[in-house]
Amino acid sequence: MADSPKRFRIAFSFAGEKRDFVEKAALLLAAEFGEHAILYDKYHEAEFARHDLGIYLPKLYSDESDLIVAVFSEDYDQKRWTGWEWMGIHAQLTKHDGSRIMLTRFDQVNPDGLFENAGFVDLDHKTPEQTAKLILERLAINEGHHKGHHSAAAQGKFHTSIPNNLPRLQPFFGRTKELAVVREALDPESRTWGALIDGPGGMGKTSLAVRAAYDCPPVQFKRILFVSIKDREMEDDGPRSLGNLLIPGFLAMLNELARELGHPDIPKAAESERIRLLLDALRGTRTLLILDNLETLTKADRDELFTFVKRLPQGCKAILTSRRRIGSSADTLILEKLDQDAALETLAEMAKRNALLEKMSEAERITLYKQTGGKPLLLRWTAGQLGRGHCRTFTEALAFLRSCPKDNDPLEFIFGDLAQEFTDDEERALASLTYFTLPAKVEHIAAVASLEEAVAEKALHALANRSLVTPDQEEKEYALVPLVAEFLRSHRPEAVRTTGQHLEERAYALIMENGYYEHAHFPVLDAAWPSVAPAISLFVAGENVRLQRVCSALPTFLEFTGRWDEWLSLSGQAEAKAVSAGDYDKAGWRAYQLGTIFRLRQQSGDVLACAARAEEHWKSADAGARERAVAIRLRGLGHQLNKDYPAAIAAFREALELDRSLSAESKDVAIGLNSLANAERLSGDYEVAERDYREALRVAQAVGYAEGVANFTGNLAALALDREDWPGAEALAREALPLSEKVGRLELIAGDCDRLAKALVRQGKAAEALPHARRAVELYTPLGSAYLAWAEATLRECEEAQGEG
Repeated sequence: MADSPKRFRIAFSFAGEKRDFVEKAALLLAAEFGEHAILYDKYHEAEFARHDLGIYLPKLYSDESDLIVAVFSEDYDQKRWTGWEWMGIHAQLTKHDGSRIMLTRFDQVNPDGLFENAGFVDLDHKTPEQTAKLILERLAINEGHHKGHHSAAAQGKFHTSIPNNLPRLQPFFGRTKELAVVREALDPESRTWGALIDGPGGMGKTSLAVRAAYDCPPVQFKRILFVSIKDREMEDDGPRSLGNLLIPGFLAMLNELARELGHPDIPKAAESERIRLLLDALRGTRTLLILDNLETLTKADRDELFTFVKRLPQGCKAILTSRRRIGSSADTLILEKLDQDAALETLAEMAKRNALLEKMSEAERITLYKQTGGKPLLLRWTAGQLGRGHCRTFTEALAFLRSCPKDNDPLEFIFGDLAQEFTDDEERALASLTYFTLPAKVEHIAAVASLEEAVAEKALHALANRSLVTPDQEEKEYALVPLVAEFLRSHRPEAVRTTGQHLEERAYALIMENGYYEHAHFPVLDAAWPSVAPAISLFVAGENVRLQRVCSALPTFLEFTGRWDEWLSLSGQAEAKAVSAGDYDKAGWRAYQLGTIFRLRQQSGDVLACAARAEEHWKSADAGARERAVAIRLRGLGHQLNKDYPAAIAAFREALELDRSLSAESKDVAIGLNSLANAERLSGDYEVAERDYREALRVAQAVGYAEGVANFTGNLAALALDREDWPGAEALAREALPLSEKVGRLELIAGDCDRLAKALVRQGKAAEALPHARRAVELYTPLGSAYLAWAEATLRECEEAQGEG
């Protein structure tokens, strides 16, 4: 970032659909800096009204802003205005000026030109207030980073005039908040004995403790004593023994402190007297004790240790480090992953002595940071492999991390000693968590691990105490610490494999028993889904026959419960697997299911592509009339989305003729009639559309097709709205809504609510319409439905009418 302030403090780049969110954040930042300092088009409309905007915008964003906040949403980089802005922003990233760019996003989108793990801040569950705070923090970090780039800390030159035996500290970056917490604990005015730094192995606990000691003012302590139980350190080429530096236990630690204090007589005293004698020796000395790597102490030793530090005389303090939760939580600083900016500074310092690392782009360094879970030890070790052996790229270094030899295995160094203590229950709980990508509830972990819930909860608490899993604040959900899964797969493969087998069999049974069209059983599958979803990747990796059965059983459930993204991913992978196995019949059905999802999202080009693939697959399989009709009907839906109604109607009639050749009345015939009526209604031929809707409804009732009855009744309500028959539309929507609720399909319920709200508000009944309009928006939103915009328009109409009333 340049030394002189730029024209704008913060510049927002965003697509129009995220305007409401960005506007709220911009207002908060404008209160801090003033509207003139925030590049947001409502504040600077003249800037965005220039005739040469395509040339001007990239320069405006790249050259005239201190911090650029890119807010990615779907198709951000493909749109006209944001596409121009992205040209300037991307240019900064490629110039290694990425600290000026804050990448944020909705819906996990990933624009062209960036790595998948390019350091995004995900905004889906953040408020504008939280976002504004993050922006301010990023701006402060950037400016602090620039001003302090040549500081002693950045160069690794730490010094204190207080007599000490502190170990040498390698270049240290970040941890400003954690250092502030330790500094407050060491303040003479603080009543606490000091601080316990707790966290997973390799997180930099010792470095933080030593760095905090170097920061102490000369008048605060007369002496600093460092004693560690650590017996080895991890270098780029493997562990290095610390030899005689090892202090094997609590008594030996007390003896070492006594010797450092000049009291060689204390180790000769009775064990029961040594704590008292050492406390007497410390009185009046104003000594800071750093007691490192205490997790290997026995519980009895840990209890004695806390008795000792809590009785330290006035003027003395202690910093303890441990990867096991010990002591009271009030005294504990939980050390979490290194922040991204500090990690990038660490890599920049290492790059001064590593030509291959120096060549890595910032995007690649961010990926390296993400892949190593923000653990300083793993970050340094992995980056240190560049130029060693066959590691020439960071991708090769990461691959080496996952398959490194026993004599140079940082995962074993970090987790190995803890793993030796695993109980069977703990190992099973950990193995089950390797299959979850998101924090999981105790009940779902227990189900996958084949443990009783109380047993699983006890095991998870113990694992959290060793910093191997991370609980939420209420300790109801747990996530695996990054790279613990890698360690388990390589060092406990049998446990992971056995757990995976149980997960797959249990999930398969639940899907088969509660899927297909068993609507009444969907709540059972819905409740169990968090412990079923982790098995999907196992099905995809397994045999084709079982995968295709799962794909046949799940579509209705996934559609009804709004899990369209999961449905899309599963169907796409299953189509590819079926083609690879030569199973063209199932490949056709998977292509059809993909087309159905794209139809729900009104992506016409994708619908037509899926229809063509389904038709080709079924042709290869020599399929019958039913499959040909399904492919043709899907093609008609694509034409309908393109508003090519003559082509859509022709396709639907062709498909209907094929269905009727198999049976005069069937579910397929009812669906075909409804599809035809939809196209006729959209083309404006209301009379013919009503005839075909009612015939579709009659056939659905005759064959017991409950979903069709609900759907077609709702479509008749939509037709009444087109005709501006408000009372008729209200009556039909009221008839359709309970039918849809009984079926349980969220999209149908949302559509009926929207139609009912519209019919009511057009009759001047805004107050009665409003709850239905709100419910439609609430249901459509998580579905990602293309109909959401219509429902939002209905809601606005209801709110405006209510306000006027």
